[in-house]
Amino acid sequence: MKTILITGATSGIGRACARIFAKNNFKVIICGRRDDRLAELQDELSQRTEVHTLLFDVSKKKAVAEAIASLPENFAHIDILINNAGNAHGLDPIQNGDIEDWDQMIDINVKGLLYVSKAVIPGMVDRRKGHIINIGSIAGKEVYTNGNVYCATKHAVDALTKSMLLDLNPYGIKVGAIHPGMVETEFSEVRFKGDTQRAANVYQGLTPLSPDDVADTIHFVVSRPYHINISDLVILPTAQASATVVNRN
Repeated sequence: MKTILITGATSGIGRACARIFAKNNFKVIICGRRDDRLAELQDELSQRTEVHTLLFDVSKKKAVAEAIASLPENFAHIDILINNAGNAHGLDPIQNGDIEDWDQMIDINVKGLLYVSKAVIPGMVDRRKGHIINIGSIAGKEVYTNGNVYCATKHAVDALTKSMLLDLNPYGIKVGAIHPGMVETEFSEVRFKGDTQRAANVYQGLTPLSPDDVADTIHFVVSRPYHINISDLVILPTAQASATVVNRN
């Protein structure tokens, strides 16, 4: 039975991934910052598979290293890493941007991904096997008005994925990124800092992707034969043609 570690597992795409991999006979390590949600998800998933929780913030370097080092022996062999934790704060033009928002996005979306990867990759290198999936965004493929720093962090995820693929190729480790377009999660509420009406307007007039849609795609990517590596995949709702072109009816 393979072991998968998922960051940002307490909501959205991460939680949907935890559910689909538990359903498909993986041991699941769920990571997040909200203890109550981790406990609730653990209770749910433990009816299907072995589950271990890790409570930490990916932006805290020491906490990441200590949490992953604390894994019990039966979970310490991580076969698949899904770097899903991420956030978006604000949607302001660069001249009006909040530096604290910028710091949070860079710390979580870029540095957090690096901290977790640094803790997990050495074991994969030693075993000369493993699979890393980084969750990017359509914002990592193009920029849009007022997207500035968020787009920059997701472009960084795209670049890091390509670099990981090169660096880890000699060790037989698979690396890829999934870049979703519009997915209906808590993402917009976080971006608009709790303004639920503004968040709801993002998805008005179209059928966005669901977290389950993205998780199903990730499971497909992970379940390919080992000689197949899907290294770069953009997934959009049919109504969306680019970051800014959306058909609303």
